[in-house]
Amino acid sequence: MAAREQLKHAPCPVARALDAVGDAWSLLIVRDAYDGKRRFGEFLDSLGIARNILSGRLRKLVEAGILEEAAASDGSAYGEYRLTRKGMDLFPVVVGLRQWGEKHLYGRQERHSLLIDEASGKPIPRMRPAAADGRPLTPANTRVRKLPDGRA
Repeated sequence: MAAREQLKHAPCPVARALDAVGDAWSLLIVRDAYDGKRRFGEFLDSLGIARNILSGRLRKLVEAGILEEAAASDGSAYGEYRLTRKGMDLFPVVVGLRQWGEKHLYGRQERHSLLIDEASGKPIPRMRPAAADGRPLTPANTRVRKLPDGRA
């Protein structure tokens, strides 16, 4: 079985998620959609990506149900790409990647963009997995339970 097919049907949710959005261009398209970009040309200008690559990634994101094609909101002949609920549910993933990058990939005084809470005007707090009782969760106090035959 080809590597791509193995991911698509893997018993691991991380592998399946990577099959759907596991390349840089796809996540950057989703990031731009959160920032309000909707049209092919807007993504093209923002990303500096080749047209054929952008077309392929947009098609894959639509097939995965992360984006949907829609008529232009301004009534023009151009179509738009809009995030679906499934696409909106990727927001914590993109925020987590952003925060990891801020922490580990920038020098102390190196400038970068910030994700701001519009209500407070302040940078959003670091995301941290927590148990139902509020305890922080880490690899040391969690484990993956493999389920037989994929049953919950």
